Parts: sequence; structure tokens; C-alpha cells
Amino acid sequence: MSTLNRPKSPHTPTAIKKGEKEDSFWDKFSTLGRKRGTREVKKVQEEGKYAIDSPGSPSQYDIPPEDYALREHEQRAVIDPQSINEPEVIKLQRILVDWINDELAEQRIIVQQLEEDMYDGQVLHKLWEKLTGKKLDVPEVTQSEQGQHEKLNIVLKAVNHTLGFHQKIPKWSVASVHSKNIVAILHLLVALVRHFRAPVRLPENVFVTVVIAEKNAGVLNAQKFQEQITSEYDDLGMRCEKDAFDTLIDCAPDKLAVVKKSLITFVNKHLAKLNFEINDLNTDFRDGVYLCLLMGLLGGFFVPLHEFHLTPQDVDQMVSNVAFAFDLMQDVGLPKPKARPEDIVNMDLKSTLRVLYSLFTMFRDYA
Repeated sequence: MSTLNRPKSPHTPTAIKKGEKEDSFWDKFSTLGRKRGTREVKKVQEEGKYAIDSPGSPSQYDIPPEDYALREHEQRAVIDPQSINEPEVIKLQRILVDWINDELAEQRIIVQQLEEDMYDGQVLHKLWEKLTGKKLDVPEVTQSEQGQHEKLNIVLKAVNHTLGFHQKIPKWSVASVHSKNIVAILHLLVALVRHFRAPVRLPENVFVTVVIAEKNAGVLNAQKFQEQITSEYDDLGMRCEKDAFDTLIDCAPDKLAVVKKSLITFVNKHLAKLNFEINDLNTDFRDGVYLCLLMGLLGGFFVPLHEFHLTPQDVDQMVSNVAFAFDLMQDVGLPKPKARPEDIVNMDLKSTLRVLYSLFTMFRDYA
């Protein structure tokens, strides 16, 4: 567990004493029966057993009884425990745990289990602050479950804003994270790795099996499907292969200055036609405006001003501008940039250099 001083989850199971036999899935229903009555629980048992064991349904899982005591039309997702124990899923969790611990090492925060240490938002709060360099005004420690929900809600709003989820719906929520839904937590952490280009290599094409239980007309139905957590590696984390710009930035800063000067000269030669001039490659292209205008100048066409945001007001509009410029690059015959629009907006120098160098290579002789 994390070394942060916070309360245990209200749903943390108690340890089994030596010599005691752990309750099975169906034994747990007996305990439930003392609360609900024998007849009701027997019906729930039969429904759950039929849904799990019937032809075409998943094989029996060690699932808590509350996951199958559903109300009419209620739906609940349950993770197949066998899926969580797959080698690639275990490897992904280990890499994410190590990454978080490396990021928060100076704060002496140690994460051991993602679902146990991320559910209340305290570690996520510290991780967001470390990655963004910003501060979030929330209580350091929350003692009640309501307080945990309130803090997690604030933290996730900040995280979602950083990740660009202003209109799109993310694959996690306050409810799913606080209930220790490992799939939601994995989706969240992988998104952070992608966005901040964390120096880790994630396993490719990791899937988990999710069981969806739903009650309709008094009958419990269970279906399973594959949920993809990671895709191809080029779309995650740092790049697989280093290129000349990695070498320039890491090993030859003197030569990097020469390259930057050449690119600035090339860009200003064309932007001067519109009486514009840039001075800093890292910051002047982050909103995508100059990139859109530059593409029109290089491609010999007019870019309608209503097609992009001339004075972007937020990160979403900046990302939209850069994405539009990338589309224009492909329209003139350039390959799709390996960088993401978010990389340019986040002022990732290597990504900006790669994009501008591809333009320089194609249009260097263009007057």
C-alpha cells in the first residue's frame, strides 16, 4: 500500500485466520441469506448459477454475491479473475506501478497494488501534480467515504481536462475508480502514460475479459467480451526507435542550435509573406495557428479562416488546429506525422522539430 496516511477501503476483505476455510462463492450467499431471507437468496443463487453455468455463458467465477443480486434492468461489469492473472496483464500492472513509484519517489510514496492504492484519489492527486507541475486545492487526507468521493471527483476533473476529455467520455469515472475497478484504473493510467510520453515500454495489445451481468424480466443474463487496454506500442509511451532528433537533443546541443536556426529561417521566409515571424519553435507552434498558415503558404492554397481557430481559447482548440494542419500535410503528399497533435500543444520539442523538418525536406527549394 501507499505510505500515505489514509483510511482503508470500506470494502477491504478481512484476513482469514489460520485453520479457517475461505468461504466459496455459494457459501457467501448463505451469509447474505441471514439479511435478506432464505427464499430471496435461494432465488438469487439459482439465477446467478444459471447465468454463469448455462451454455454459452462464462464458466464459474469467484464473484462476490452482491455482483449478482441485481435489481431489475440493472447492469454490472465484473472482471474475470483468470484474465487479471494473465502474464501480459500482470506485466502491464507491474510497469505502471514502477512508473508511479519512480515519479513519486521524492515524496516517499510507494504503490504496491493499483486498485488498493489508486481508488481514493490521493496517489492520483500527487501523480497529476508531479506530471503537470501544477497544484490542486484539495485536502491531503480524506477520512470518510464521502470525502474520498468528493476528492476523487475534483482530481479526475483535473486529470480529464489535462487529457483533453472535455466532450469525449473517458473509460473511467469516480464510481468505477473508487470501486477499485482495475480495468478503469488501467485505462486511466495508460492514458496518462500516453499523454506525458512516460519513459516506459508498455506491452502491446493487452486485453482483459469483462463479464456483464444484467437482470431482465427477473432473469439474470451474463455475457463476456474482450476489453482492449493497450494497442500498438508506437501509440503508447516513448517511441520504439530513436532518430536523429533524439541524438541531437541528448548528445549534440551545439548542432541542435544550428538545426533550430535553419528551421526558423525556413519558416520565417514563408510567414513573412503574411507579415508574421516566429522566434521560438517550442512555443510559437503550440496553438497550431502558424502551422495552419504555413501549410497554406507551402501548398499554394488559401486556408479558410473558419476551418481553424485563429485565436484559440483553450487546449481543445489548439489540438484541433494542429490536427487540421496534420490533415493538410497529408493532403500535400506528406506521410502522417508520427507525433500526436497533443505533443505539439504540450511543447514537446522533438515532436515539433520532426514535423517542421518534414516540411523543410519537402519544401526547402520552394520559393
